[in-house]
Amino acid sequence: MTLNTSIGIMLASYTRAINKQRNWSGSLFRSETKAACLTEVKGITPAWITSMGITQITIHDPDLDYPNICFNYILDNPVKDKLVSRQEEWEFSSSVDFLGIRNGGLINRSRINEFGLRLL
Repeated sequence: MTLNTSIGIMLASYTRAINKQRNWSGSLFRSETKAACLTEVKGITPAWITSMGITQITIHDPDLDYPNICFNYILDNPVKDKLVSRQEEWEFSSSVDFLGIRNGGLINRSRINEFGLRLL
């Protein structure tokens, strides 16, 4: 089972459970929900498509590539939001541990290696 399929099953199950609990129907995630494509470049993305309200990840190997895309997206947020000019300047970032600048406990190196995560 792919990561994309697993996420779809999880979200569908969650929606059914909440709808049953509250006696609702339909989608829980309406227009207020914002999804950002993490690999978008100038409005074009190879990473996902949305068709008939269903978003599918279309990257080469989602089980390997998508965790790395998310890892870098999260680490780059302080830079993107202009809080710092480089990732390692953000005191709460795990990138300083990842780079070996700080010997902190914010990262789990075995999990990083297991997912093949790397800074881009």
